[in-house]
Amino acid sequence: MTQMYSSVPHAARRSLVAALFGFVLAAAGGVISQPAQAQALPEFADLAERVGPAVVNIRTTERRAARSSGGPEIDEDMLEFFKRFGLPIPNQPTPRGQRPAPDGEPQQRGVGSGFILSADGYVMTNAHVVEGADEVFVTLTDKRELKARIIGADRRSDVALVKIDAAGLPTVRIGDVGRLRVGEWVIAIGSPFGLENTVTAGIVSAKSRDTGEFLPLIQTDVAINPGNSGGPLINMRGEVVGINSQIYSRSGGYMGISFAIPIDEASRVAEQLKSTGRVSRGRIGVSIDQVTKDVAESIGLGKPTGALVRSVESGGPAEKAGIEAGDIITRFDGRVVEKSGDLPRIVGGVKPGSKSTVQVFRRGAYKDLSVVVAEIEPDKVKRTAEAETKPQATVSTMGIAVSDLNEAQKRELKLKNGVRVEVADGAAARAGLREGDVILSLDNTEITSAKQFEAVVSKLDKSRAVTALVRRGDTVNFLIIRPVR
Repeated sequence: MTQMYSSVPHAARRSLVAALFGFVLAAAGGVISQPAQAQALPEFADLAERVGPAVVNIRTTERRAARSSGGPEIDEDMLEFFKRFGLPIPNQPTPRGQRPAPDGEPQQRGVGSGFILSADGYVMTNAHVVEGADEVFVTLTDKRELKARIIGADRRSDVALVKIDAAGLPTVRIGDVGRLRVGEWVIAIGSPFGLENTVTAGIVSAKSRDTGEFLPLIQTDVAINPGNSGGPLINMRGEVVGINSQIYSRSGGYMGISFAIPIDEASRVAEQLKSTGRVSRGRIGVSIDQVTKDVAESIGLGKPTGALVRSVESGGPAEKAGIEAGDIITRFDGRVVEKSGDLPRIVGGVKPGSKSTVQVFRRGAYKDLSVVVAEIEPDKVKRTAEAETKPQATVSTMGIAVSDLNEAQKRELKLKNGVRVEVADGAAARAGLREGDVILSLDNTEITSAKQFEAVVSKLDKSRAVTALVRRGDTVNFLIIRPVR
């Protein structure tokens, strides 16, 4: 028998084995069915072909400003920001043999992705893709490159909306994140390392990951690399369910874990950006923490749910409503607060000025209170007593508003003089100045106070550029503020 089998050609042998295997399975009552053989990988080609034309490449530029020769120009927080998102770090030394761009000339800043929401040219992307850019360019799949204007960007959610002047553009379909399941196949389309319309695939690894203050992110194992940021995460029905936003990485590249902003959350942000250019969020003025199992059992709550109120802001909405430190907020505006991270998201989604019902668990009993939701200050996550009481600064003709440094700030920064930037707009923003910077000198004049700063500005020739010595973090840098022409 062995000799007979060995004399059979190889192809015939495989057919014989398959036939015998099928006979054995049939005799065993079909324990392994034929459909198991059909469990092949899904087909992505049609999806890529259908959605790809609505995915764009986003290129940004900034005007190079003069810099001091000593030390890096970027502080530790911003360095961590660029590393976190796998972005090219700006203001690095020019490679040997390559001439630096002249001061004031546009230079490449970064590359990202986006997708077209409407046929008239509204494009959604990440806020960090366009943040700090002087110019934004959108490249379509037909190779047209169009200049875009930023409608609005929200740093908290990392969502931005830009607009190009075009019509009849291909658009994406928005999906239902509620139907998304862990283990479901998804694809990403974007421009990793500038390679336009690159398609990668994977599965949903988890939902509602608490990696952001206001957003429960979608975790996937889809390959995401620098340049993918802002591109769509797409389900097998060809619908966008998220914006690829972050990666977990120790090297700056993809390591098997990536995160996307749920499209329902992003769409709400985009609607506000489109209508007002900014996002309005609610706040009630409490500091919260999670409820542990031991605490829940000891106070009679049963299971660890809700948000434990650690402190209540004096004079804030929560205090006025009667919320006390030690309360556990279990419901807000009719929605269950399962964990502490749910509360800022729920409150943030309530329109400021609205009256909401908050349910608290206090000393063994539930209690309903009424609270009027206030608004979070734009682009500020934390408020201090000093910030609350400082006088409002006036925006100068240069687009800068400053305030005096108090004694505590001077001690912390180890400075004797200088003023803190509260607003940087127009020419000042284009020069790279931003809120929180400390101006040490302007036009070679040492700055000692906000009043003196305004006096110096009033005497400047508005037709010429002016140099400011600016402290940011632990480093100082010269910025050239050029007049608008």
